Amino acid sequence: MKDINFNIISDDATDGHGGFGVGSLSLNNMSPVIIDVEAGTATIDMGAMHAKSAIEKRIKFLTDQEAVPNGKPYWIVWVTVGRKREGFYYGGVAACDMLVDVEARRGYKLLPYHVNQMDKSLKGRILIDMMDAPSRSVLANFLQEHRPEIWTNSTELHAELERLGAE
Repeated sequence: MKDINFNIISDDATDGHGGFGVGSLSLNNMSPVIIDVEAGTATIDMGAMHAKSAIEKRIKFLTDQEAVPNGKPYWIVWVTVGRKREGFYYGGVAACDMLVDVEARRGYKLLPYHVNQMDKSLKGRILIDMMDAPSRSVLANFLQEHRPEIWTNSTELHAELERLGAE
């Protein structure tokens, strides 16, 4: 299986010319981590950037949660890698819920909410309080094991996880 890493490539797409494309968002530093709540696993699936992750393919998404009674819970966590003096760090981390019923080929998610969470992650916000505690632990363990050097520099994420653990 191919080893997938976080995107930490940063480049000026406009090469400083100041013309077309200035002010556009770059998703080069963002990666989606998908957490399977029941299995307690986390994976990076870049297809989620365009709603085409492995679990989203061939699924018709609805905006009514009641229409997917047998949906399996997932989290898509938008993780943005930033850079500070000490090195790279997990600068933005924002979670979105999703239900998927593979047999019925139906799912539940709110696309505007996912887009807003992506935007908040890009802006350096850490929004994981809506996640259940076991899923937060899966996320923390995954991020720590995946890139320990980035995890070490992620003091804001550590503080938020500690705050949520104390509740």
